[in-house]
Amino acid sequence: MPTDALLDRFLTGLMPLGPAAVWAHGSLGGGDYQEGLSDLDLIAVLPRPATARTAWRLGLLHARLRDAPLAGRLHCTYLSPDTVADPEQRHLTWAHRQLFKRTVTPVTRRELHSFGRVLHGAPPGLLLPPVPDAELAAYVLRNERDYWRQAVRRAELWREDVWVDLGLLTFARATVTLRDGRLITKREALAELPGLGAPVEVVEDIARRRYGTPAPPAEEWTARRAQLTRDYLGPAIDTLVASYS
Repeated sequence: MPTDALLDRFLTGLMPLGPAAVWAHGSLGGGDYQEGLSDLDLIAVLPRPATARTAWRLGLLHARLRDAPLAGRLHCTYLSPDTVADPEQRHLTWAHRQLFKRTVTPVTRRELHSFGRVLHGAPPGLLLPPVPDAELAAYVLRNERDYWRQAVRRAELWREDVWVDLGLLTFARATVTLRDGRLITKREALAELPGLGAPVEVVEDIARRRYGTPAPPAEEWTARRAQLTRDYLGPAIDTLVASYS
């Protein structure tokens, strides 16, 4: 499989930096990975904080992979034992074909503890502090209120598949996390959406594109889908936030 070949090349190229661990989270860790559609979300723990030379070596590693199938979907954040415990720490990250810094969210940290896939070295439980339930809930609620609710107001975004899919699936996952204190996969979130009152046409559209044979996009449907999604998601987020604030 192209995924396995890419991961093998990535791990081989990373070994000279002496990683203590490499983990997969997201769809790759949770068992809902769809090759060619899902991202390859990775966390690597290096033996020491990244320096400018480390950044250069990592950039070179990823540049050497750029022509490999699926390389554009490989994302990796680089932690170190000295920084792994700080949820506010911004870590060197390769994503969207560039290096930058970002935090590792409470959702990602909980995913690693719940269903992280060990690709190399120690398991997450030995290196990564657990995420308290209150911290996870606060982050999920804040993400819906401050990010997704604001995005609903931008009509132009919702004509794109990725916004429709992530907006609805993230809402369903947030609802289950706040209600039950657990994380679910995107496939499980899709099954939750009808019970949460999401428009059936849109849920079926997501299912076809993720797990079936999608129909060719039609301009009329794209516009209708955007309106259906925004009409549902705005009030649904407002109700969720009011219920758990």
